[in-house]
Amino acid sequence: MRTLPAILFLLLISLPAIAQPRHGLAMHGEVRYPPGFSHFDYVNPAAPKGGELRLADLDPFDSFNAHIAKGQAPDGMGLHIDGMDLTIDTLMVQSEDEPFSMYGLIAESVETPPDRSWVQFVLRREARFHDGRPITPDDVIFSLDILRTKGAPLFRFYYAAVERAEKVGERGVRFTFKPGDNRELPLILGELPVLPRHYWQGRAFDETTLEPPLGSGPYRVGKFEAGRFVTFERVADYWARDLAVRKGQFNFDRIRYDVYRDSTVALEALKAGEYDLRLENEAKKWASSYQDWAALADGRARKETFAHAKPAGMQGFAFNLRRPPFQDIRVREALGLAFDFEWANRTLFSGQYTRTRSYFDNSELAARGLPGPEELAVLEPLRGQVPEEVFTREFAVPATAGDGNARPNLRKAVALLEAAGWQVVDGRLVDGRGQPFVFEILLNSPAFERIALPWTRNLKRLGVEAVVRTVDSTQYVNRVRGHDFDVIVASWGASLSPGNEQASYWTSAAADQKGARNFPGIRNPAVDQLVDQVIAAPDRARLVARTRALDRVLLWNHYVVPQWHIAYDRVAFWDKFGMPAAIPMKGWQLHSWWMK
Repeated sequence: MRTLPAILFLLLISLPAIAQPRHGLAMHGEVRYPPGFSHFDYVNPAAPKGGELRLADLDPFDSFNAHIAKGQAPDGMGLHIDGMDLTIDTLMVQSEDEPFSMYGLIAESVETPPDRSWVQFVLRREARFHDGRPITPDDVIFSLDILRTKGAPLFRFYYAAVERAEKVGERGVRFTFKPGDNRELPLILGELPVLPRHYWQGRAFDETTLEPPLGSGPYRVGKFEAGRFVTFERVADYWARDLAVRKGQFNFDRIRYDVYRDSTVALEALKAGEYDLRLENEAKKWASSYQDWAALADGRARKETFAHAKPAGMQGFAFNLRRPPFQDIRVREALGLAFDFEWANRTLFSGQYTRTRSYFDNSELAARGLPGPEELAVLEPLRGQVPEEVFTREFAVPATAGDGNARPNLRKAVALLEAAGWQVVDGRLVDGRGQPFVFEILLNSPAFERIALPWTRNLKRLGVEAVVRTVDSTQYVNRVRGHDFDVIVASWGASLSPGNEQASYWTSAAADQKGARNFPGIRNPAVDQLVDQVIAAPDRARLVARTRALDRVLLWNHYVVPQWHIAYDRVAFWDKFGMPAAIPMKGWQLHSWWMK
């Protein structure tokens, strides 16, 4: 016979775990840093403050509203060189040495039940906007409402599953979610940029503006000239400067971005000392364009690579499936066969790049070999809705000897085009009605012309007329947002913990949303189901299996012609900076540097 204490113990252990306020939250498992930690391991908590960091921005800006689909905000607002907004704080911030863990910034604690059907934040009493007014639950609720009704489409996707937001007590705010498995939502809400309700009342949130909005972050907008330069000034009495999640960061008194409309001109300006640091994304420049920089030889400047363990994501020529020629999978595969990466890597890139073979390359999330039992459990219900090769063949990008002879691949391409109903007549590829295959490759940087033009030459051998057109940044952004293109060079970032962003990348709901990142216009029910399963993954093992399954289906549908990646960042800079010794798994952290 059990005693009363024993019965009570059994009842207690049989009850579901009760939500408890915590200082941080991990997507899966436990956070790395304990309560009361003093600073992140990859910063120097004693880093001195001062000096001016000068950077280059290659896109002229015409607005300071970085949260809408209109206008172009400057680097430093919204996503920029390291994906951080300098002027607006969020409820929580990510650590850079964990796959996906967040710690309180505006929120001093976070609370969510085991099923993550809701999340509750308690705000810090000391949290302030730059005008000194406290950040309140009303500001948090206002931010959610305004972003998903008038903000960029990304916010609508991210916050679509929030059923309601309500104030709890003096400093608490609770978000209750719609039914469904979406374990990432508490962390997604942690990334909510908190906007000042009192500032935006009476102002049009969905319009561009050159009035710098009121913020709460470590910097505020200082002097600027639209389209030419902008300066961010460190807030001396920044409310969060001593918090563990901010200590050792944001050390420069000023950060200035000067606008250069040409990458080559910007590089020469760096060498002339007009600005301080350049993240190099052109292999040819990295290999040969710094050799005449005298400051490198005498030690006044440095050229360094910083390794990281981030997924590479996908960069490639993206087809617009809203245009009839690209709706046939055989046509897309054929056009991809005409791209000779090996020749480009040897001739143009000095062999620096690796061909991208996955939407999650350089990580355990990338599909390799044939699907294993865990992936098959996800894929089998979709048999008949996805290419049969998903089950029978490992995906491999076409390869050449790198000598400029792509004939074997071009012969395969001809067979695919003929099977799709195209034929060559008088040297031109035409359809059954005699209409020629003509399309435009839209670019916003001359740097990509040397990659696109060799592809067009191989396409010409197939009878395809591909025209390269480079336009200015404003025209390019407007055309892409309006889906007014045939082919573009598109990129999709990837994290170690993919989730809700995948809906904006690939789902049918995002296909016609202006400003969403479903550039190809994918409308595939199987992809929709796989994205839902990735978002609902209850643990790391199933997240990996479901992401690999999604990867296979995207690859075998040939929505893009994959290009390349590197597993390190290339940075050239004047040797005036101090930096922490530790580089976290997500790579170098500019805002942990300081002026020597």
